[in-house]
Amino acid sequence: MGAEITGLVLLLVLVLCIVAIAVRRSLLTKSGGVDVCWRRLMAADGSGWIFGQGRYRGGALTLYRSFSPLPLASRILRRDRLVLGDRRPLTGTEPDLLPVGSVVVRCIDGSTPMELALSEEAITGLRSWLESVPPATGSLHHRHSGGLREF
Repeated sequence: MGAEITGLVLLLVLVLCIVAIAVRRSLLTKSGGVDVCWRRLMAADGSGWIFGQGRYRGGALTLYRSFSPLPLASRILRRDRLVLGDRRPLTGTEPDLLPVGSVVVRCIDGSTPMELALSEEAITGLRSWLESVPPATGSLHHRHSGGLREF
């Protein structure tokens, strides 16, 4: 009898986690979230990707893990610290791991190199967001960092 109750509790916890993940994903998508994968450690075999959704809020792109029931951000990319670099072709196991149609772009967040994998449309949106002038600056010439740069 004790094993049945333990199994039932574990099943209930699993179902609640799945529901929490589905609700969070739905809320992010409805509020303008985009699918994005990211990684900091750029292994040659294409491993290390984290799957999630990103949401633009003012001067930050907040990244949330797809398979976490917690509503906490996994990473925050700030517009004034993020610099996009070159695109690169998928390598190793990436064509099998990343969503179909993903484009990988190298970038630097402050001093941390990383890569983002997004759809073509999401990269266009990211570039537009980076190039947009925050209201307080008044001019693109007053931006000190961030934006687009080749490296």
